[in-house]
Amino acid sequence: MALPELMAFIAILILRGLTKVPSMSDCWSANLGNPQIIATMSQNRFKDIMQHLRFDDRDTHSERTKTDKFAAISAVWSSFVTNCITSYNPGRHITIDEQLFLSKTRCCFLQYIATKPDKFGIKFWVACDLKSKYTCDVLPYLGKDTSRPSGERLSENVVLRLMKPFLDKRRNVTTDNFFTLRSVAQRLLRQKTTILSTVNKIGREIPQSSRQRHCNEFTTQVFSTTGAILTVYAPKQEKTVYVFSSMHSVVQTENTTKRKPNTITLYNTTKCGMDLMDQMVREFTVHTGTQRWPVAVFYNMIDKAVLNAHVLYQARTGRQDRWVDFLVELARELANSHEGVKKARKEELLRQQPSTPSPGKRAICQVKNQCKNNHATVRCVECYRYTCGKCRREIPLQCQDCK
Repeated sequence: MALPELMAFIAILILRGLTKVPSMSDCWSANLGNPQIIATMSQNRFKDIMQHLRFDDRDTHSERTKTDKFAAISAVWSSFVTNCITSYNPGRHITIDEQLFLSKTRCCFLQYIATKPDKFGIKFWVACDLKSKYTCDVLPYLGKDTSRPSGERLSENVVLRLMKPFLDKRRNVTTDNFFTLRSVAQRLLRQKTTILSTVNKIGREIPQSSRQRHCNEFTTQVFSTTGAILTVYAPKQEKTVYVFSSMHSVVQTENTTKRKPNTITLYNTTKCGMDLMDQMVREFTVHTGTQRWPVAVFYNMIDKAVLNAHVLYQARTGRQDRWVDFLVELARELANSHEGVKKARKEELLRQQPSTPSPGKRAICQVKNQCKNNHATVRCVECYRYTCGKCRREIPLQCQDCK
């Protein structure tokens, strides 16, 4: 399979996400089919590519799986992540959160999370730019990692690995309470990066004096340590919210009834980057049912790559096209080169055939516009197909001036 045909295959995946039909065969049907899909590739060829879609070398697969659980797609995945990092310069605020990509395929790192809408899937750690929703970096969760340094917790390792390409630029990272550790904040501060996150109230690093069960409504307590502060805010009578920040040196409350501190306000503004990105991706996802987990990862890769392409397109051109319009235009451009190759190959094959049938042989009309199976003796001068008298249009006479 050549590269133009692979691009056309991805274009059909994108268009299938736009046209919601009951089954894959309906994309090529006369009533429900998409004309752009029908013109790009035949249904049998698409199924053939899907059936044999692989991302690694089978000769060395068993050898690499001993040290890499992600070996079936790790080479392609590494190229994708590298392109994400090098193609865009994110803003000041980066959000880190987990993503559960729906999949029920059999693999050793399939996750079940009861609080997620999809329940089952492959988990990814994602660093997302807050303003543009660009996927800056992403890591798959493969279970126990033997390469992680001893004594380093999983949350600390994930934050430092995702933020490694973006350190020393005075950025801020927003996380939830899973990633909040004082040691993480200190290591990020040494590389000119701050952190803003919620904290679990039963955490070991929470001061005992802040764990009061009965707090007055709209009250704020502030605890400070080296390079960071902890804000304890009570939005309700028996509810408290803990926010850890290394980017604030002073906590100020709003001059309103709720008297909300600025650390809470900023966290509410910056925490939604990953959720909005996931919402945009799910709207027109290329994901469909599959029994192979590398194909499911490939679907997730395409979803993220398409959204990143939209962000880069807007940044380069300054245009604010609709998300659905961009997807249609992207699919058209991906399929153009393959359609051109198909047309050139077809014309070349037709040119190699004689313009008239060989003596003693009779050709069938290939146009069949006004006939069924008439015999033909000449070809069309444009498409080189055999054309009978009913399907042929004679060129009218012209004067010398018009010629």
